[in-house]
Amino acid sequence: MLTSPEKILFALAVLATLYAAWRVIDRIVRIIRRGQGKVDWSLVPKRLIAVLAKTVTLQPTFKLRWGPSLFHALVAWGFMFYLLVNVGDVLQAYIPGFHFLGTGLIGALYRLVGDLLSVAVLVGMVALIVRRYVLRPANLTTRESTLLHPKARSGILRDSAIVGGFILIHVGSRFLGETFALAAEGADPWQPFASAVSALWLGWPGLELARHAAFWLALGTILLFIPYFLYSKHIHLFFAPLNFLLKPERRSMGELSKLNFEDETIEQFGATRLEDLGWEQIMDAYACIMCYRCQEVCPAYNTGKVLSPAALEINKRYFLNYEGARLARGEPSSQTLVEFAIPPEAVWACTACGACVDICPVGNEPMRDILDIRRALVLMENQFPKQLQTAFRGMERTMNPWGVPPGDRLNWAQGLNVPTIDEDPEPEILWWVGCAAATDARAQKTARAFAEILKAAGVNYAVLGQHERCTGDSARRAGKEDLFYELASANVAMLNEVAPKRIVTTCPHCLHTLKNEYPAFGGNYQTVHHTQLINELIGAGRLKLNGDSRGKVTFHDPCYLGRQNGFFAEPRAALRQAQVDLVEMPRHGAKSFCCGAGGAQMWKEEEHGNERVNANRLREATATGAETLAVGCPFCMIMLTDAAKQAGDQMQVMDVAEIVARSLEKQLT
Repeated sequence: MLTSPEKILFALAVLATLYAAWRVIDRIVRIIRRGQGKVDWSLVPKRLIAVLAKTVTLQPTFKLRWGPSLFHALVAWGFMFYLLVNVGDVLQAYIPGFHFLGTGLIGALYRLVGDLLSVAVLVGMVALIVRRYVLRPANLTTRESTLLHPKARSGILRDSAIVGGFILIHVGSRFLGETFALAAEGADPWQPFASAVSALWLGWPGLELARHAAFWLALGTILLFIPYFLYSKHIHLFFAPLNFLLKPERRSMGELSKLNFEDETIEQFGATRLEDLGWEQIMDAYACIMCYRCQEVCPAYNTGKVLSPAALEINKRYFLNYEGARLARGEPSSQTLVEFAIPPEAVWACTACGACVDICPVGNEPMRDILDIRRALVLMENQFPKQLQTAFRGMERTMNPWGVPPGDRLNWAQGLNVPTIDEDPEPEILWWVGCAAATDARAQKTARAFAEILKAAGVNYAVLGQHERCTGDSARRAGKEDLFYELASANVAMLNEVAPKRIVTTCPHCLHTLKNEYPAFGGNYQTVHHTQLINELIGAGRLKLNGDSRGKVTFHDPCYLGRQNGFFAEPRAALRQAQVDLVEMPRHGAKSFCCGAGGAQMWKEEEHGNERVNANRLREATATGAETLAVGCPFCMIMLTDAAKQAGDQMQVMDVAEIVARSLEKQLT
């Protein structure tokens, strides 16, 4: 179709575009390499099929905003197919009489899909443009109080307008080009939309010129756009699959990397500057869609704090756009992360709940950045909320953040005849009681209830008693990694000597640490949550439950049980066995809202906002009409009980074990 001069001009334009694109790609690669760690390429074969399926189906985007996600999917699916369409159009333009994929059934199906997706892209793009620029929903921006790069607020809108315009011109011109061709050559039943529009051009003398113009608009805009595209947020089209393909393997989204305090050559702990982050954390900035989904589910942002995980990633990306050349040359970045990416107040507002990681459609991990920044603030700058000092001192001196002496660790079990590991060195189950259940008055009731359940089931178990110390979860989430290192090393040495067959814990934070983070210290244990063990015992016929008069019960998924470790069914199954009337909150399962205690918030005052996180969650629970709020975590128990007291709410907050034990008591009576 193209004339010889056009073919030469197009070829030269392609070479110029490739050179410009290569320059940008080389810079991006150099920047990502400035991050810590190395890519594990052996992960690619294991993940490739799953990542391809995730990319084609766009499954992660449908976790939230189903309507806009569908319009986005129409555009994305069309763009994927247009990778093939554009190749076919270029070949047909250069080779006279050539029909891409032939004139048979395969070629016909190709033309049909191209026709349908062209219209789908145009419809989807118009809908998204109307949504962003006319409807302007609040969840596509952030509050003025949030630290955001000065270029970002207008830049994102400009970027979206440029990309939206490009897509409309590119796909619209290609579609029009097909209608011009069909007007000249005859309608095609395999292109129903293009054939219908082609009737408008029948007999028009300028068809040939229009076809050439449509080709240059459709393909020429791509050549102009590619170098810009690599600077825009829409580069996520390539980096999202790479993110899923190359992310380091983790046992859980909350598993953190081990710092080696025995290596005296290490000068930097945690992340002070952008290049101190892992290579994958820098790549997150390029993968970010700037969709604000992570902000939409963030407990801190939802309760008026200055933290926005979206703003963190956006600030990283804009910083790279303006200072990337400096980083690519191997020079240090000019500002620290807390100066340009996220202020200290926002760093300490994070509850480390993992909601931002779970919801991100491109696999970004802003929570990990925040925890690495905390490490640097604590270990390198000695800057942290002073209220944390009490918890740190307690973990250092008495091996628990409450500061209770180790000799008092079994006081909760008085009158229950709870066996210790000294009395029974080879139990069927080692019960890791945890600091909360051993020391907090309210959490002790959960421990006593679970002890009754184990006794009723005839389980051969033992506890560590005064040998048990804090797992260090709060120290690690607070950035006090050296303290976590000491606690973890000591606990692993002790547990490896005990060699437990299985460990059960009533605390999801202990579960997470023992199961996912101690393997890095040489501790590999089969660890279960108490709701899992309760279900096993019921299934094995060792526990029989009658109905409990709790009325309606709603269950609050603890972040470190559900979202972080994937245990959603077990606590609900235990409650159903107790024959309660279970009702769900709107935010449940993986979308559960945090209680506000995670990320070491338990030991400090909540950052300034318009509401406390636990109050927000309690209000949602109350709205279900339930009389009882069931939990599976001592931190959740404490936070939500406090919220109920402060609100004057009559809702009872009970652990699953307490509800099951009540049902059991009725059976034994």
